[in-house]
Amino acid sequence: MSIKWKGVFPAMTTKFTPDDKLDLALLSTNIEAQIDAGIDGIILGGTLGEASVLTNSEKETLIKYTVDVINGRIPVVLNIAEGSTREALKQAEYATEWGADGLMMLPPMRYKTDHRETVTYFKTVAGSTDLPIMVYNNPVDYKTEITLDMFEEMIECDNIQAVKESTRDVSNVTRLKTRFGNRLKVLCGIDTIAMEEMTLGAEGWVGGLVCAFPEETVAIYRLIKAGQIDEAIKIHRWFLPLLELDLHPKLVQYIKLAEAQTGIGSEHVRPPRLTLTGEERKTILKIINDGIASRPTIPDLARTI
Repeated sequence: MSIKWKGVFPAMTTKFTPDDKLDLALLSTNIEAQIDAGIDGIILGGTLGEASVLTNSEKETLIKYTVDVINGRIPVVLNIAEGSTREALKQAEYATEWGADGLMMLPPMRYKTDHRETVTYFKTVAGSTDLPIMVYNNPVDYKTEITLDMFEEMIECDNIQAVKESTRDVSNVTRLKTRFGNRLKVLCGIDTIAMEEMTLGAEGWVGGLVCAFPEETVAIYRLIKAGQIDEAIKIHRWFLPLLELDLHPKLVQYIKLAEAQTGIGSEHVRPPRLTLTGEERKTILKIINDGIASRPTIPDLARTI
């Protein structure tokens, strides 16, 4: 399946049972809620998916199960976040074997690569696979910035097609579109500034809070692309306190708690993460429950675009 790299792509959480096994039934529930809302693709094995504590066997199970449940309705993307080129190449090979439709790739983990090393890493993996690739540019959390000059070299690979833009610099959307036009699709990777980046030309949104609030996320995207900015702003103003949960080191716990409160997920995380307790839990629950209590009405236009 080809990927258009536009629209809403949830960075899916990984669902666990109370005894720390994959909860595939709950994953299916969330997938169907996402598809019913109109999302455009799904990303597995990212930061929000607790990829660093998943075994390779669990990744295989997640991909194969998701591919089976989705059954060609939308593309399935596997994230690659490895410390070595060798391991990244293995993950790209596995992704094809398991039935994924595309890859999202971070720069090498734990070592801050320079320009030459970064470009070589991405081009080496891209050259090993036919899968389309979205490069994840998040220098705030992962320390390596992928510059426009790097992209200039990397897009010599036809399958490097998109960027998850997470620099926190809204103006970088304009820089990317000015330099590369439609050759490089831009999807915002920061929930709190997705509306701003999409109005500046970003084609999509890789979301976190969409895991709990898919209808509202899709509505904002569709309204913006239809030019209904005032309607999108109304939903965005309601959404912002929730979207800010995506910016915290405990985003996994916060977003999973939101999924539990909206009935399409659970709080269960894998240690060393622990579920929230005490005043912190009360504070986050209030933000979530206040949002649920005041959920906006989605305009009919946003459901039919």
